[in-house]
Amino acid sequence: MSANTTTLPRTTREIQLASRPHGRPVPENFRLAESELPELQDGQVLVRNQFISVDPYMRGRMNDVKSYSAPFALDAALDGGAVGEVIASRSEERKVGDVVVHSLGWREFAVLDAAATSLARTDLAPASAFLGALGMTGLTAYAGLLKVADFKPGEVVFVSGAAGAVGSLVGQIAKAMGASRVIGSAGSPEKVARLLELGFDAAFNYNDGPVAGQLAAAAGERGIDVYFDNVGGEHLEAALSALTVGGRVAMCGAIAQYNSTEPSAAPRNLMQAIGKQLTLKGFLVGGYWQHMDEFVRTVSAWVADGTVRYDETVVDGLENAPQAFMDLLDGANTGKMLVRI
Repeated sequence: MSANTTTLPRTTREIQLASRPHGRPVPENFRLAESELPELQDGQVLVRNQFISVDPYMRGRMNDVKSYSAPFALDAALDGGAVGEVIASRSEERKVGDVVVHSLGWREFAVLDAAATSLARTDLAPASAFLGALGMTGLTAYAGLLKVADFKPGEVVFVSGAAGAVGSLVGQIAKAMGASRVIGSAGSPEKVARLLELGFDAAFNYNDGPVAGQLAAAAGERGIDVYFDNVGGEHLEAALSALTVGGRVAMCGAIAQYNSTEPSAAPRNLMQAIGKQLTLKGFLVGGYWQHMDEFVRTVSAWVADGTVRYDETVVDGLENAPQAFMDLLDGANTGKMLVRI
């Protein structure tokens, strides 16, 4: 076994799910705890986490319902994306000092199979980028726009939740790939200003008035060809009205409804999908991992030359991870929400 010269930890602090939220999560749903680390087995590594990711999809896993991803267990550590340094290894695949991405977040240290890690190319970008712009977040944007929505150069693209980690990348990738116009919605004047800085052609604050009217004004008579949906509800209803014949919707998320305890009324105009011959396709990034190498190769070059820029909202301290997650659901982040351990 290889290890660095410091004494290896035997325990880790972690965030556990203390109770299941009803509606909006509250601090009492979470617990900071300490647990023993298992002995390192052949083929395993011990990782000191540097950054962990908090993501909207985690809200669904806090419910005890059958879904595409198993629900979080009560009184056990949450999990999710993390990046950190290997500090001990019993694997020939990973050496001490390697920076790796894995899925045992919400804790300081993690023991896991080396095969369940991937190397973070820190020669291309800082480690944190591999939880965002060059990681699962970026692949979600890239695959959703190009593989799910089948975007073509010259088309008009509308992105909701556009100042978030995924949305901000969707707009920039669309511009880099030749979109004639990219429109974004966000929840504050500051976020709208940031979208325009990132190269969006138009952006509006969905709190300023009905989304349908603001989108129609931004799109003009041309309408939109592609809608990348991070929000659902009123946004999806507005997009259905603005889409052109043959338009496509990549349904990535519905953050407007994640904390709802009542069913959403919108969209009430779904019948438009028939006459306009629209395609609405829901997707999960896990079905598009085969495009990861293509994505990293393409987008890392854009990051390097400044074509694509990314924002990070960083909260310090594992103990503050629950609050960071709750703030994320309230839209307090610009770009990727991360917790620095």
